[in-house]
Amino acid sequence: MQQHEYAKDFTLAELMICAASEVFANDGEVLATGIGVLPRLAASLSMKTTNLDLMMTDSEAWLLSEPNPVSGRKAGDAQANETWMGFSRIFDNVWSGQRHALVGPSQVDRFGQANISALGGSYEKPKVQMLGVRGFPGNSISHANSFFVPSHNKRAFIDGECDVVSSIGFNPSRLPKGYKLSDIDIRRAITDLCVMDWGGKNFQPRVVSLHPGVSFDEVQDNTGFELVMSENCQVTAHPTLQQLEIIARLDPANIRARQLKDNPPGIRA
Repeated sequence: MQQHEYAKDFTLAELMICAASEVFANDGEVLATGIGVLPRLAASLSMKTTNLDLMMTDSEAWLLSEPNPVSGRKAGDAQANETWMGFSRIFDNVWSGQRHALVGPSQVDRFGQANISALGGSYEKPKVQMLGVRGFPGNSISHANSFFVPSHNKRAFIDGECDVVSSIGFNPSRLPKGYKLSDIDIRRAITDLCVMDWGGKNFQPRVVSLHPGVSFDEVQDNTGFELVMSENCQVTAHPTLQQLEIIARLDPANIRARQLKDNPPGIRA
């Protein structure tokens, strides 16, 4: 099998996994954390292809030299554990900046601020209570973060600020004391329509690739704030046959197909 032989038949979930795996490509030896099935597969795929130095835990306390499958494992199946990595070492790793988290926020605003805490109403009495801010404040000021948003719409990419600002973005009015906007490290947002970053003028959000069959106007119509198109905006690369083979090995039960509504083809008419 040729390493860069591109597939002609693939699902949207597989396209997003491969696009998301690229966020770790140039990180070197850092700890990758993928929150959710598709982000976990993306980090695992990068560990097997674009960043062989990437580290990962088993979500308990073991560092892995071989990523765990997300499905098909049986009780007693062996995994290649490198060393123990308890909470104290995790926090040392986080605060030193040697981590890149691929997270799934419920809201993202034009500043790249994210919300996983509550929706609507007031802070004291929201309409929907979710997780709370959890580790987002400390993570977002300590290390690189990327977003994985499976449904690109104006409820996810909202007009105005997030209902609860759980993580820092490129908002001068919310910078912690001693921080500059250039200290904030938000890498990419991978959605079901495109790949975005905050690399425009004055950290304006921009589209860096459009998924096959998706137009910039479609992305803008589903976004609550103004976007720009990168000068080098391209069509998101098709998965390679090698990538699809690795994904299938990591997820033999194909639970990736159940993570997106109807999981349409990766190339849309």
